[in-house]
Amino acid sequence: MSAVAWTAAGSLAAWLWLLWGQGFFWRTDVRLPPRRDPARWPSVCVVVPARDEAAMLPKSLPSLLAQEYPGRAEVFLVDDGSSDGTGELARALAGRHGGLPLTVGSPGEPPHGWTGKLWAVRHGMGLARARDPEYLLLTDADIAHAPDSLRQLVAAADAGGFDLVSQMARLRVRSLWERLVVPAFVYFFAQLYPFRRIGRKGARTTAAAGGCVLLRADTAERARIPDAIRHAVIDDVALAREVRRAGGHIWLGLAERVDSVRPYPRLADLWRMVSRSAYAQLRHNPLLLVGTVAGLAVVYLAPPVTLFAGLAAGSAPAATAGGLAWLVMTGTYLPMLRYYRQPLWLAPLLPATAFLYLLMTVDSAVQHYRGRGAAWKGRTYARPDTVAEPAPERR
Repeated sequence: MSAVAWTAAGSLAAWLWLLWGQGFFWRTDVRLPPRRDPARWPSVCVVVPARDEAAMLPKSLPSLLAQEYPGRAEVFLVDDGSSDGTGELARALAGRHGGLPLTVGSPGEPPHGWTGKLWAVRHGMGLARARDPEYLLLTDADIAHAPDSLRQLVAAADAGGFDLVSQMARLRVRSLWERLVVPAFVYFFAQLYPFRRIGRKGARTTAAAGGCVLLRADTAERARIPDAIRHAVIDDVALAREVRRAGGHIWLGLAERVDSVRPYPRLADLWRMVSRSAYAQLRHNPLLLVGTVAGLAVVYLAPPVTLFAGLAAGSAPAATAGGLAWLVMTGTYLPMLRYYRQPLWLAPLLPATAFLYLLMTVDSAVQHYRGRGAAWKGRTYARPDTVAEPAPERR
């Protein structure tokens, strides 16, 4: 067999393993687990970190204020140094729409070793602590919730005995680039962190989706959230790991009625979204970067390349193995396209999207070594293991 045929065979073997051996990551039926109304509805505080989110708040904040929750609940929005009037707009929206009580706070600039979002979350949790809530809902300023979202989250956590229940919000998919890139983003995330495995007690696979995280307040305290993850760029996965390390039971799945309202109309917008944290996901390790690029090439790019190369060279083994690998890949992508209500003809284009992600990952590493990695809304964060602890104060 030629090198092309061996490459095609290796890719096909990888896809057969992914199909059956990676927690059925490609299935999209992991939704909120069975739930029942508790005998007594626990109190909940909703914490929303927000930095320059005036464009998003009119679409998201009213949905939180309008939550139909039978127990005691209130919202704490933390204005993280915004320059666009985010805090003032939040107060105006609360006055206009009513609903749950809203408190707007501002923590000031984050101290050394903290990311801005987690510093804002810490401030919001501190404000909430005065209300002694039993649960905390950590949600982003670009996330809109259906009126019964909080109720369903709490019912699921109570019925399943979960310490953390997280839903991956349905991202916006309208522009051409969103259609091509966004469903694949969730597909790749599920491949890396199969949802079915996360919900098992004692599972090693651990993750959460930062846009919607319901967390027991006592578990947060036991896990030292957010102090234990104060410098994390990928804070949702780091949060889930600390909760798991503290003995917490975690559930993660796809949302049905929790949606992101943030638009990513251009390729440049999506590129920034992915590249700002891609190298951090690889722990800023050059060897992991090389392995990831090689893996993406063999798993996603090799099938169409070996198919056409085999056809051109008259190599039946290469063309057959490459075609079968591409067919399996396409089939595993169809459920995600259905979930996002996208045309199924996009499925065979997944290798092209994977190539874009490969370039985004390499660009993330390049930006990191140029000192511009992990940049978000005017802030750039250092690699966690390079963040020195501040010197103790002298008395």
